Amino acid sequence: MSDQPTSRRSVLVGIAVTAAAGIAGYSVARASDLTKPRSATSGANGYGPSAGAGTFLADVQQIPPVGGGLILSQALVVLVREADGSVKGFSATCTHQGCTVASVQGGIISCPCHGSQFSAKNGAVVQGPAPRPLPSVPVVVRGAGVYTE
Repeated sequence: MSDQPTSRRSVLVGIAVTAAAGIAGYSVARASDLTKPRSATSGANGYGPSAGAGTFLADVQQIPPVGGGLILSQALVVLVREADGSVKGFSATCTHQGCTVASVQGGIISCPCHGSQFSAKNGAVVQGPAPRPLPSVPVVVRGAGVYTE
């Protein structure tokens, strides 16, 4: 019978420790930067690169002519060339389930996972299941190179 109060005390201590750990975990999670909204060019599930401004992406000559594009898997950026020679950047992360797009042909950026297609002109969804367009990634041409802005 003398074990019963000790057992009850152990249970109460266990409950108190668990509650304290839960409160501490909640407090840390709420204070974390991971709960803050991200910009469209922030990387991971932010659908864009995490590289800082001014990062070299590619040589302009690497980007195929109008209708094609260059997919930079590491930077998660798709670069396309306009008819006037300007260069546009889009996220290479499909807005459906986060797969990296695989090709740019005939003005269409295609995702291999579920068949989503996007316009190489503006990133708009041409064919779903993607629910949103590919976000624009601001790029600038300096000399013969393309850089993030």
